Amino acid sequence: MLRNASRFRADSLRKSHLGLARALTRLVGGKPSRSKSTSTNGNEIPHRISEMAALICLTLSLLVAVPQVQAQKSSVLEAGFFSKKLYPILEKANCRGCHVENGVAAATRLHFPSDSASAEEIETFGRSLGVLVDKGRPEGSLLMNKPTQRIEHTGGKLIVPGSDEEKILITWVNYLANSTGHAEVTAKTEMAGEIAPPVLMRRLTHSQYNNTVRDLLGDQTRPANHFPQEDFVNGFKNQAEVQTIPPLLAEAYSAAGEKLAHNAYRSGYLKKLVSCRKASSADSDCSAQFIRHFGLKAFRRPLTESESNQYSVLFTRELRRTGDDARAAQIVIEAMLQSPNFLFRVERGRNGAWKQYEIATRLSYFLWDTMPDDELFRSAAAGELATTDGIERAARRLLRDARAHEALDEFVSQWLRFDRLVNTYRDRRRYTEFSPELAIAMTEETKRLIASLVWGNRNFMEIFTADYSFLNSDLASLYGFSAPSEEFALVKFPPASDRAGILGQAAFLTLTSKPADTSPTARGLFVREQLLCQKVPNPPPGTNMNLTPPSESKPQTTRDRLSLHRANESCARCHNLIDSIGFGLEKFDAIGKRREKESIQFFPAHGDYDAKPKTVELDLDASGIVLGIPDSQFSSPKELGKLLAATSQCQSCIVKQLFRYALGRPETPADRSTLEQALETFRGSQFQFKELIISLVKSNPFRE
Repeated sequence: MLRNASRFRADSLRKSHLGLARALTRLVGGKPSRSKSTSTNGNEIPHRISEMAALICLTLSLLVAVPQVQAQKSSVLEAGFFSKKLYPILEKANCRGCHVENGVAAATRLHFPSDSASAEEIETFGRSLGVLVDKGRPEGSLLMNKPTQRIEHTGGKLIVPGSDEEKILITWVNYLANSTGHAEVTAKTEMAGEIAPPVLMRRLTHSQYNNTVRDLLGDQTRPANHFPQEDFVNGFKNQAEVQTIPPLLAEAYSAAGEKLAHNAYRSGYLKKLVSCRKASSADSDCSAQFIRHFGLKAFRRPLTESESNQYSVLFTRELRRTGDDARAAQIVIEAMLQSPNFLFRVERGRNGAWKQYEIATRLSYFLWDTMPDDELFRSAAAGELATTDGIERAARRLLRDARAHEALDEFVSQWLRFDRLVNTYRDRRRYTEFSPELAIAMTEETKRLIASLVWGNRNFMEIFTADYSFLNSDLASLYGFSAPSEEFALVKFPPASDRAGILGQAAFLTLTSKPADTSPTARGLFVREQLLCQKVPNPPPGTNMNLTPPSESKPQTTRDRLSLHRANESCARCHNLIDSIGFGLEKFDAIGKRREKESIQFFPAHGDYDAKPKTVELDLDASGIVLGIPDSQFSSPKELGKLLAATSQCQSCIVKQLFRYALGRPETPADRSTLEQALETFRGSQFQFKELIISLVKSNPFRE
């Protein structure tokens, strides 16, 4: 530290040390001064003390002033110094991994520009770092002491003190210490990000496809269950940026459209839609009426004249060929179901011709996960969705419908990643109770808790603190409780129970575990990403993420084996952020069962069928902490849930998650005011989830 600080003082100290040393030597024990006060009458000592004080003050003033002198010499740097020299160092250290929107350090003042930022934007960012520089004492600046870990840094030591990288950092700190206008630069940098997202085309998700053909054709076969698996992006399956149609999905759409149209014909459903009995009637309004009516529902907007004509020609040809109006309708339906206008929700923006219908479609797929009903189409046609009041009235009507309950379950299933749970398996030798049926019961427990809070207009943050749940007999047995009076009845937890909310439920504890053991890393990562909306940087390329299995000669707890993460500095940066959370949940095993000790089984070699496994039980350390949140130590799901429910990070994350799901895209800087307003409404309603929904559907991003 002294060696680094001397770089800031070197020039000035060289000039002042000699004179100060001579003067101090003279005062302490050198030749007496020729001052008139050199007599031995007692005045000499006070005089020397006064002179000594003056020299000490001079020394201190020089030490304080030196950084400004040094900074003056560093105020002129080569063009592009930051982008060419310091920025690559910060990128190599992966500072961006945490210091971005929704990063672990998102709450700090340091936010990196996007990956695609130009050199000019990077230089602007570099100058904005002046807010982290102490101009009066540069060596004490956060910009210098955080990455070098001289001041506690959640991300660990990223730049080694005394290294060439630190010399470059110090040069930039000196430069900023003598520069001005950083507040203005910061403001301009933030304003530069205030760009509205582009107009989107959003493909129907598989659940939306199933629900839409159910409501459009009365078909209950759920054909999309057999489509290629969907990808999760930004935590959901409905994000527009990845909703393309690869060849396998295109084939699935084609086959499904043909089969759905055929099923509608065979079931007699088409007879209800069209009744043009003779080929000559094709010239009448009969076919046109069917095409207009069905097209409005299938495309979720009125057909254009060109579209109506195309489908009328198709209908007429098939009617003349078969003489069967239902067959003619079948071919039209098959064509419409394969049209991009059916498969995609096309949003043409504020001045589009069918703006009202687009809003109706957004509302229905957000709140019902399916197409609009007749009343919503009528509202769109009447222009009732042009105002926030009209949108609110429509939204509240939709929320009173049973389809809103199904849509909430779909949101919860994606947000909490139930796909990982229903597709998981467990080591049968260790977890004999686990089965696919138990996994489904776990998801049902969580859905019922959340539904009770949403539809009961209760505080949604109770999803973290609820001292009760909805259990069937299998879950009650797993939790060590008596069987409820009926399946999935409300069960109150004993006061001494460590369980509370979703963090104490088997669903979360199981889906964040491995087949044979718990995973503090996965549990901590889930909390960071799903519940705090913080992106944790990916591990460096080539990282071996497999833990050494426990040995019979030296058995260790999972926590002890994970100490390898903390020993490796490059691993510790991220694992300290996530493992430290998972450690606090170690009193619950890989299927959510309470345990006091970690039981490790060593099974005999293959072929030795008579030998029994050796079991070793080890004491557990279940102390955890959420780094970045003050006073966040905990040792149970109950304590962690209480902590999260009270934090603004978790509250705002719930708003962000619903925003992403509703709009099919991540939030941008342009959405900041919308999110802040939604959070304010959420809090003001005592965290009623329906009021959060209403706030989002009335917001500009949803309406425009």
